[in-house]
Amino acid sequence: MPDAVATRRRGRVYVTKSVAPYLFLLPFMALFVAFLIAPLCYAFGLSLFKTTMVAGTQFVGAANYLKVFTDPSFWDGVVLLFKFGLMQIPIMLGLALLYALILDSGRVYGRNFFRIAFFIPYAVPSVIAALLWGYLYGPSFGPFGQLAEFFHLPKPQFLLDGTILGSIANIAVWEFMGYNLIIYFAALQAIPQDLEEASSVDGATGLQYALRIKLPLIMPTVIVTIIFSIIGTLQLFSEPYLMRNLAPGIINSHYTPNFYAYTLAFTNQQYNYSAAVSFVLGGVVAVVSYVFMLLANRRAA
Repeated sequence: MPDAVATRRRGRVYVTKSVAPYLFLLPFMALFVAFLIAPLCYAFGLSLFKTTMVAGTQFVGAANYLKVFTDPSFWDGVVLLFKFGLMQIPIMLGLALLYALILDSGRVYGRNFFRIAFFIPYAVPSVIAALLWGYLYGPSFGPFGQLAEFFHLPKPQFLLDGTILGSIANIAVWEFMGYNLIIYFAALQAIPQDLEEASSVDGATGLQYALRIKLPLIMPTVIVTIIFSIIGTLQLFSEPYLMRNLAPGIINSHYTPNFYAYTLAFTNQQYNYSAAVSFVLGGVVAVVSYVFMLLANRRAA
């Protein structure tokens, strides 16, 4: 009899331990399904239909997707984002890595102050950052233009066709450089101090230690930040959207794919086609990220 009671007790404990993890995951899974999976399914369903004033809503299958693949407005925005990424990502991550190495060297006073100072722009919402830099870029009311006028110099033109992309890239660098710096700094702090002592015994300089030991050890972290930066670049929206009034002839309704999808949905009421554009953009992000990971893994191997 006692053996039977003990067996039932062990069975209850086993069931409790096996069910408990799922119970803890249940709130997250409920929110995940409600706010991500369900909207994605709904948007995908929208992308398979077409609504017109004459025929109403009709099932068109993959017609919207085929239209996206031949839509020059969408692909012009994708090409523009590749140019933007080639300009912005190396500068942003290069500066973040450089400053992280400097802070990790232990030769900088007030290291905590600089970490907070570099991170503060990331805490500023993208909307506020775009408005702030839009004011600074203004040729007539911005401080740069006023200083140039005071010294009788030509006013800098940050919002022309040849400079607007660099101006937006500068905003992104200002916003996210500190975020990546903190990631790199945390990875550098995890490197054992014994390696530095061993390298100094072998006669390695601080620069040699940073380039030949630190950088290879944190390379997986660098690859992760590059992937995140690629994803963020291909989803660019806030900065062009908020600066379009400052450069109306340059930032058009299809300046970026996200901007294009937004305009289709909330200006032209083409919700079905907008959903298809969004899913194709998601596919582009997935393909580009996968190709980069594949190339990075092959090089590491």
